[in-house]
Amino acid sequence: MLSLIESGELTVKVTPNAGDNSISLPGGTGPAGVLLVRVTATPENGKANAAVLKLLSKALGLPKTSLEIIRGNNARTKVIAIPD
Repeated sequence: MLSLIESGELTVKVTPNAGDNSISLPGGTGPAGVLLVRVTATPENGKANAAVLKLLSKALGLPKTSLEIIRGNNARTKVIAIPD
C-alpha cells in the first residue's frame, strides 16, 4: 500500500476537467502527504468524485465500492477511507 495512507485514510487533491486521468505524487512545491489526482470528468452531479474513486480503486487493486469519500465531497482536497 501507499505510504501516504495513514490509519485507513488517504488525502488527495483533485483537478477536475483535466486533459487526462492520472495519479501523481506532489513535486517539491506540492503539499506533503497528498496525492495529486487528475480526472477528465466535470465537477457536477458527483461525476468527478465517481471518477476519482474509480481511478484510485484501479490503482490500489480494490473494488470501487470499498472506497468512500469521508471529507471534502464538494472540495478539491478530499479524504478517502481505505479498507484495512
